[in-house]
Amino acid sequence: QLQLVESGGGLVQPGGSLRLSCAASGFTLNYYHIGWFRQAPGKEREGVSCISSGGGSTNYADSVKGRFTVSRDHAKATVYLQMNSLKPEDTAIYYCAAAVQPMCVPGPQGLNYGGMDYWGKGTLVTVSS
Repeated sequence: QLQLVESGGGLVQPGGSLRLSCAASGFTLNYYHIGWFRQAPGKEREGVSCISSGGGSTNYADSVKGRFTVSRDHAKATVYLQMNSLKPEDTAIYYCAAAVQPMCVPGPQGLNYGGMDYWGKGTLVTVSS
């Protein structure tokens, strides 16, 4: 069974940091382009960041630019989302998704690509004092 698994979510105080991980079961992530998405209660899902299969192209939503960093480790076949200076408005379920199509292009279209092939079940990030 092909699936993605996110980990690393939790409760953190404002200004704190978390690192989310995204790994695959049943296939390797190394050949896929990866997107990170989040959905806050009562809101639509939004694209947060993405990274190309080779790691050379990345993109970030304006709301997280300068605070979040996406990276990938091909040896571990894992993609990470380092989140620093977290704010209460970052509270959401975070999902990673994989695409065969090279979707990580500049601008909003790269963050909200509608043709992701695989999705994880998400990990909850709560930013609260």
